[in-house]
Amino acid sequence: MEVFTSSHRIANCMDSIAKLSNDPRVTVRRSGDADPEGRCVVYWMQRAQRGVDNPALDVAIEAANALQKPVVTFFAPVPFYPHANLRHYRFLNEGIADIAGALAKRNIEFVLRSYPNHSLLKFCNDVKPALVVGDENPMREPESWRKKAAMKLRVPLWTVDADVIVPSKLLEKAQYAAHTIRRRLQAVLNNYLIASRNAAAHVSWKKPLHLASLDPEVAITRGWEIDRSVPPVPNWKGGSGEALRLLRDFVQHKLNGYGTQRNKPEVDHTSRLSPYLHFGHISPITVALAVQNANAPKADKEAFLNQAITWRELAVNLVRFHPEYDNIECGEPWAHRTLAKHAKDHRPVLYTERQLENAQTHDQLWNAAQMQMVNTGWMHNYMRMYWAKKILEWSRTPAEAHQIAVKLNDKYELDGRDPNGYAGIAWAIVGKFDRPWFERPIFGQIRYMSGESTGRKFDSKRYIQQNLSEQLF
Repeated sequence: MEVFTSSHRIANCMDSIAKLSNDPRVTVRRSGDADPEGRCVVYWMQRAQRGVDNPALDVAIEAANALQKPVVTFFAPVPFYPHANLRHYRFLNEGIADIAGALAKRNIEFVLRSYPNHSLLKFCNDVKPALVVGDENPMREPESWRKKAAMKLRVPLWTVDADVIVPSKLLEKAQYAAHTIRRRLQAVLNNYLIASRNAAAHVSWKKPLHLASLDPEVAITRGWEIDRSVPPVPNWKGGSGEALRLLRDFVQHKLNGYGTQRNKPEVDHTSRLSPYLHFGHISPITVALAVQNANAPKADKEAFLNQAITWRELAVNLVRFHPEYDNIECGEPWAHRTLAKHAKDHRPVLYTERQLENAQTHDQLWNAAQMQMVNTGWMHNYMRMYWAKKILEWSRTPAEAHQIAVKLNDKYELDGRDPNGYAGIAWAIVGKFDRPWFERPIFGQIRYMSGESTGRKFDSKRYIQQNLSEQLF
């Protein structure tokens, strides 16, 4: 009877695990049954750097509770992430203490390691998991890490779409424009825009003796050979706590009027949550629900949600389905044709990459945008469009312009190295998700923005003064 009961329990457990693996958020990277002899479920944290409102962590907890095993979160930053520098690593580091605190409240052990002790495989050999759960990341380098892990692990590996609202794979293919993806997202949005229960793990983990783990307060970059030429910025602090504070402030004080004020870069009327979304310090579901449930005009809420859901998930779609997402090849065919037609057009002004980086142009509005990015790690979204289009106008070729824009964006922006940044640059320079406009020199049919017309739409003199004042240098 005891043997039958045990076998019945294991069968029920495996049924529960199988149902979890069929969730649209879950991608089974390495198939097979969870190892019944495993000692825990490992959550391999990378993109979703938070201990709450995290669908990947929730899947790991649910699987562990079904298996009656503990959950161990493994987080191991590395110094060789493409284009990352001290500014980015400091922001990441500031979020680690919040992760540890949130996990402890959910009865989850947190093991923090860093290069050169960052190997997931070695960690799994130490703790003997039944199952490994990670988070999805469509970017080129992280995707290659997941493929390697799937080949080398000896237990099943699942990855979970934790940083979009609607699971990316439901869209099945590349989307052409915002209006095409919006219909598809809205059709299933209510199925996925659901608050996490933030359940706790049922079983506590008995940490093995001598298992190495860093203090969450430690500076992970100590001893690393990384680019330290871009300093951290004091106006930003990483972490889920700060992200939630900014979200509350936005909902209470800035959401009302967002629709009319969001394109005025001299006015602080945006959420400023993009760095926190990039590092996974806050969930897009948390943000969307807070705005959806806010006491604010419907038009303002819809304007924000269009940015936070439609355009953000369109950017993720670009990266997921287009391998050339960060270079000019991701442009639309009509854009390539029109830019090629005007490739030999006379450029009245040309600037080198160094001149652009140092904001040494004749255009003070552009210079102000560049210095806002260099000095604060962030640029207002409206100015990002103008900034990229002027680089196209002032570069020898569209390919060079695209390359410079990506390089500067990734180097200085806290939310750089991200699908949103690549989609924004592609929209501005190679017509991605846009349509042909009236033809003109250099741009061809790419949408044009002039300094005069752009500057008249807001208090550009105030914006220039804010970002080119002497105290910033």
